[in-house]
Amino acid sequence: MLLEVRHLSIAYGDAPAVWDATLQVDAGEIVSVIGPNGAGKSTLLNCLAGLIPVKSGEVRLRGQPLHRMSTEARVAAGLVLVPEKRELFGSMTVEDNLLLGAFAHTHRRAAATAGLPDVYKRFPRLLERKAQFAATLSGGERQMLALGRALMGRPKVLMLDEPSLGLAPLVVRDILRAVAELSASGVAILLVEQNARAALQVAHYGYVLETGDQVLEGPSAQLAANPRIVETYLGLAGHRRPPTNAQAEATQ
Repeated sequence: MLLEVRHLSIAYGDAPAVWDATLQVDAGEIVSVIGPNGAGKSTLLNCLAGLIPVKSGEVRLRGQPLHRMSTEARVAAGLVLVPEKRELFGSMTVEDNLLLGAFAHTHRRAAATAGLPDVYKRFPRLLERKAQFAATLSGGERQMLALGRALMGRPKVLMLDEPSLGLAPLVVRDILRAVAELSASGVAILLVEQNARAALQVAHYGYVLETGDQVLEGPSAQLAANPRIVETYLGLAGHRRPPTNAQAEATQ
């Protein structure tokens, strides 16, 4: 198992944010965490990335405990987060933003550029925009750049925080198609989404987080057919057409 989280609890001071969360992600899997605003989804990812301390529980990457590893060490080990706000350098070009993503495993520019052809193949629009400043990109292009920069770090586990946030439906479809392709190439993906429909369409397995509590889990198709999930997150349309093959639908 690439990433294992066991009985993880997180708090801000005395205020609990997430408690007793247990999940796992293996190579080639997309695992989603869905839930409403304020459920603790982003807090969970930030904790796994080393940005928020663990109150109790255990996180392992390829069997190795992470509790004493810095964020930088986790990235170098292959655990990479694409944050909700994308955190790009607007005054730098697209290509320079991408090269920054490679510095987790090399500080030599010649070695860093080796990953560019693969990123440009996955996201041709970034090749077209490579000399533009990141601040001039559209929302969809900025998300592509954030994903591309993460891929430059050669992740084993890619954590995505609300990748569909603020994007048009057609752009969301393209982003999730890229996520499905990454999964097919062997990258493990932990996907946090408030857009439950999009998450369950692309993921193989899902967890439901509500006010910090992990309340449900199961194969995505099973969750999409669960009456509670339909009523709370999907609406009547989700009840009429639950996904039966999430990966196939995401790549159509």
